[in-house]
Amino acid sequence: MPPYVRIDRVTKRFGSQAAVNDVSLDITKGEIFCLLGASGCGKTTLLRMLAGFETPSTGQIWIDGVDVTHVPPYERPVNMMFQSYALFPHLTVENNVAFGLRQDGLPAGEIRDRVAEMLAMVELKGYERRRPHQLSGGQRQRVALARALVKRPKLLLLDEPLGALDRKLRERTQFELVSIQERLGVTFVIVTHDQEEAMTLATRIGVMSAGEILQVGAPTEVYEYPNSRFVADFIGSVNLFEGRLLDDEPDHVRIECTELGYPIYVDHGISSSPDAKVSVALRPEKISLSRETPAAVPGRQPENIAAGMVTDVAYLGEVSRYLITLDGGRKVRVSQPNLHRHAERIGWDERVWLSWEPSAPVVLTQ
Repeated sequence: MPPYVRIDRVTKRFGSQAAVNDVSLDITKGEIFCLLGASGCGKTTLLRMLAGFETPSTGQIWIDGVDVTHVPPYERPVNMMFQSYALFPHLTVENNVAFGLRQDGLPAGEIRDRVAEMLAMVELKGYERRRPHQLSGGQRQRVALARALVKRPKLLLLDEPLGALDRKLRERTQFELVSIQERLGVTFVIVTHDQEEAMTLATRIGVMSAGEILQVGAPTEVYEYPNSRFVADFIGSVNLFEGRLLDDEPDHVRIECTELGYPIYVDHGISSSPDAKVSVALRPEKISLSRETPAAVPGRQPENIAAGMVTDVAYLGEVSRYLITLDGGRKVRVSQPNLHRHAERIGWDERVWLSWEPSAPVVLTQ
């Protein structure tokens, strides 16, 4: 099936600076695609080029098989929801949502029906006569979403759509967005710097840095199998260790790591050169803590272990987060689920052993 949105080798320069640099990307119909990156990485510039507010310096943009590279915004089958929501303060909820349809000259009866349908979908029936200042942040967000969707765009662009909401409301609204998108089947492209938001909303994520897309994949793929140090470090919390490749066989890798004091064993090969310098990414939740020395595998020297002292503990309800200072001075972050209410938890200044499964580390060569 051909891509619904195709970005083909697009570059956008402002003077001598490339805000977006030779980006190619395919997005399928009905997908929720998140562009994820820090401020200044080029994600909003890419979104604005999809909307038609910026024109690529080089490259082409296709939507539903049509080259829209030089098509003005008002002629594209696209709508955009801004971070500020940009509601008209003097108009009621009903008139805010109807505004674009009236600009297009639709019959009054059709406008009335489509507005009513959309307000029911975003659960704002009964709020038609209120003005934006009489609404909560979450309600204003839903008015902006209704206004964007009522024109039935083929593509909806959302720029940091939940950034103005508090944490609990943001979490609830994330699921509402996914539910609405599934019902309507509209293709969403969302820009965000919030990793948790991207992981919750997205069918796929594109991680951006310095104007380039470094990795594209499903949230689980990007989190569990990052392709570089940058992606591993940017997505979630991670411990990154430096090491030297000792063995690289089809079924395992063994890495010398002076920071840990013991070798790292990984249960797959990576096809790299002997003695190559590599990085190893290890997520905090994949590390086990114990007061006892972990049992070694018979016939092999100890590996995938380290020893240290607990120097910080944060109890967060569902999990506890530990900072362990290893014997060599390196600090390691560990997350442990609080499965039992009356469990005797590891505390400050205890000496502990860290261990992990051979499948837990990710070996990075770039």
